[in-house]
Amino acid sequence: MQTAKNVFLWQSRNYVRKALEAYFTVLIEYIWGKQRILEVYVNVIEMGNGVYGVEAASQKYFQKSSEKLTKREAALIAAILPNPRYWSPAAPTSYLEKRQSFVQGRMNSVPIPKAD
Repeated sequence: MQTAKNVFLWQSRNYVRKALEAYFTVLIEYIWGKQRILEVYVNVIEMGNGVYGVEAASQKYFQKSSEKLTKREAALIAAILPNPRYWSPAAPTSYLEKRQSFVQGRMNSVPIPKAD
C-alpha cells in the first residue's frame, strides 16, 4: 500500500484516496512481483528531509553509490525507517545502532535472489 500511495497518489488523507490506494495495491500485486514492488518502494521512499530513495540516501549520508555500501551502511539506512526525518545513518544513536544490528542480522539470514 505504501508503494501505491508513494508512486501513484497524493498525500492527503480521505476516503477517495484510500479507495484508490486499495485498488492500486491489488493491481500492483497482480502485475508486479514482490521483488519489483520492493525495488520501486526503496527508490521512492523518503529517506530524510528532501531525500528520496536509497541511492539518494547513500549519496547524502555516505557519499558513495548504493552499490558500494557495506552491509552495515545499508542496514543503517534501512534502520532509519519509519522516521527518516528524525534519525540519520550518518550520526546513529545507540537506539539506531540496535536497529541496524537487528536489520543486518536479518540481511545475513535471508538468501539473496539472483537478478534476472
